[in-house]
Amino acid sequence: MELKVAVLAGDGIGPEISAVGVDVMTAVCEKFGHKVSYEYAICGAHAIDEVGDPFPEDTFNKCMAADAVLFSAVGDPKFDNNPSAKVRPEQGLLAMRKKLGLFANIRPVQTFDCLVHKSPLKDELVKGADFICIRELTGGMYFGEKYQDDNKAYDTNAYTRPEIERILKVAYDYARKRNKHLTVVDKANVLASSRLWRKVAQEMAPNYPDVTTDFMYVDNAAMRMIQEPKFFDVMVTENTFGDILTDEGSCITGSMGLLPSASTGEHTPVFEPIHGSWPQAKGLNIANPLAQVLSVAMLFEYFDLKKEGELIRKAVDASLDQNVRTPEIQVAGGAKYGTKEVGAWLVDWIKKA
Repeated sequence: MELKVAVLAGDGIGPEISAVGVDVMTAVCEKFGHKVSYEYAICGAHAIDEVGDPFPEDTFNKCMAADAVLFSAVGDPKFDNNPSAKVRPEQGLLAMRKKLGLFANIRPVQTFDCLVHKSPLKDELVKGADFICIRELTGGMYFGEKYQDDNKAYDTNAYTRPEIERILKVAYDYARKRNKHLTVVDKANVLASSRLWRKVAQEMAPNYPDVTTDFMYVDNAAMRMIQEPKFFDVMVTENTFGDILTDEGSCITGSMGLLPSASTGEHTPVFEPIHGSWPQAKGLNIANPLAQVLSVAMLFEYFDLKKEGELIRKAVDASLDQNVRTPEIQVAGGAKYGTKEVGAWLVDWIKKA
């Protein structure tokens, strides 16, 4: 197979973890006889500094021409601390999602037995937790009509039936491939947009008789994720709720540096770690690259290259079991490994496997 991948390293620790992701992808492609080529492009604060646009037209064109996008992170404190800034790195991420039509964000939440002790939850609650959060990505408040002056501001949480139907279809498809349990998360007791979500979901549920569909208010879902994370199999919700719940879910594993994601839709799919740019760690060689590496596994699996994805997952498991870990998840007294060293170890393991 031939793969053309657009690589968007972005800001902060992005370039460091991106390099590891590319090295792992290259090693896997060499092992399985695939051809892969890379097109590098700028985004986020880096792109603002270079051309004044967090998602330049050249970057968009490279993404459209690729089979997949391997993205890392955007964000920079100089924009976070300036509320009057007209252009922000995160606008590039929103623009990428909108222009590529990436309406479905898929975030697996999976625990690793050897890292259960790192979770803020009790071991018996966390061990075995394995679910997927599916977040609608191009509608809701993030993209609705906005207004702000010194005394008043609003963000409109607008959704249409087609937007809801297409994301629910994605969720049902994932539920059918897993444990056939779908939880639709909304706030239908308060929000009109949520009542439309629930109405559409209730209409679609009979088309999937093999899937158990239940409904849960977002506040209850947030509580249930902490009390009983193993209750969930596939969860689907709107943009804002999904943003919050998926970050909450990431904490269950004990480190945001372990969880990948995929964003799919009308055009080129994007694969990325769920964490941010962590600018304080930039250049220190301490960032955990495993979420980026597991994003590469999701990329292969998207193209039905299951053995390739499985090999990456086995390499990650082996690195954790042998304590080849970056500082935030290393065991007491364990050897010191940086981002580059973990990456090199993974590549070597893949080549020898």
